[in-house]
Amino acid sequence: MKKLLMAGGHTKSIVWLSFLAFFSVLNETIFNVSLPDIATHFRITPSAANWVNTSFILTFAIGTAVYGKLSDLYGSKKLLLLGLWIYGAGSLLGLFFHSWYPGVLAARMIQGAGVSAVPALILVIITRYIDRKHHGKAFGMVGSMVACGEGIAPVIGGVVTEYLHWFMLFLLPMMMLLTIPIFMRIIPDETSVKGKTDVIGASLLSGGIVAFTLFMTAYQWGYLAVCLLFFLAFGLRIRQAEQPFIEPSLLGKRTFIIGVLTGSILLGTVAGYVSMIPYMMKEVHQLPTSLIGIGVLFPGTVSVALFGIVGGALVDKLGKVFTMSAGLSMIGSSFLIVSLFPDRTPWLVSGAVVLTFGGLSLVKTVVSTFVAATLRPEESGSGMGLLNFACFLGEGIGVATVGGLLTKSWLAFPLLPTVTDAAAFHYSNLILINIAVLVLGGIGFLFLIPYRQWWEVRKTM
Repeated sequence: MKKLLMAGGHTKSIVWLSFLAFFSVLNETIFNVSLPDIATHFRITPSAANWVNTSFILTFAIGTAVYGKLSDLYGSKKLLLLGLWIYGAGSLLGLFFHSWYPGVLAARMIQGAGVSAVPALILVIITRYIDRKHHGKAFGMVGSMVACGEGIAPVIGGVVTEYLHWFMLFLLPMMMLLTIPIFMRIIPDETSVKGKTDVIGASLLSGGIVAFTLFMTAYQWGYLAVCLLFFLAFGLRIRQAEQPFIEPSLLGKRTFIIGVLTGSILLGTVAGYVSMIPYMMKEVHQLPTSLIGIGVLFPGTVSVALFGIVGGALVDKLGKVFTMSAGLSMIGSSFLIVSLFPDRTPWLVSGAVVLTFGGLSLVKTVVSTFVAATLRPEESGSGMGLLNFACFLGEGIGVATVGGLLTKSWLAFPLLPTVTDAAAFHYSNLILINIAVLVLGGIGFLFLIPYRQWWEVRKTM
């Protein structure tokens, strides 16, 4: 098999892959800080404005699973180029129709459907076409650029929104298109193989997910009924299809499913909380958008890389229970601080956000390690793909749910004696709901790990 090392030099290839990874992550989070400005621009509620992010995340999650499935059939080169072209079309649509809210949502959905090819295929490309002795270098550089993209996105988003206009955020990540001629030359042509794609299964699952997300935004029972119908049909479909979208055998692994669901719930809770911060900074502290990005969110996103390294070491040395407990404690402490003192200095929130992202890194590490341990070698690809899929979906649903709750007036009442500003009541009470969800998800996971360890010991007796 031809290697990228032969085609264009491994260093050059890794640099371009890292460039692609950076902008794919940047595009995922760059709109976070501008959501209040978008709500003001269109005169819509936070629940509607948050769909600018939710629509992207939903198609991104579904696309990640679909591209991964298709890569074995059609090869990574064709799919990566197709994804980049779809992404470019979505970005142009956003630029031209930025004054029309449905056009913005459509653009973000198309962007997510296109750019999801990058995380789904970039690891496949490294594994297939870069010499094994350079894998460590490749994975390290890509991981570093992903962390860099996550850290710099709030800064860029805030500055562009404050000094130019939020719709210009559609333009910046289009630099990814510069990689198209590079990858056309350095990735070898691949031969398609025979196989089937479960389009019906993917469509049923997607419909159910969208209906559930709409229910969590608008709380209309009709959406929930439609969601249940889609999921029921999906369950029947995967038992009949020759090559189902999700392997039924994975759904029968109880510890695997609980690990996936717990990861989805915890990541979704944090994503919803982070999406709320710009609204709170605008309404309670009247901070400009640029300062929210640079001063409030940037320190936390930068901490992700550091705590990611720490999390790996903690899992290896002190175990999953300790590391998960530490991560949950950091996130819970952050939530509690902001819930008690949302109307104090905004820099208190900035420090708390560092705890949030740091704890999130530990939680991600534990969830990934735990879920991987529940899978047999032949299940690892589809199993870890399903984990990523579920976590992306959890984040999208979390953002949509918080947006919906921000419109509920019944949450805007004085509860905690430390909160004195009426504008902060709503946010303080909403964070208490986040704390409850965090506790439920964390307790479930922490009880699961000792049980699984006990069961494995008993099976060997």
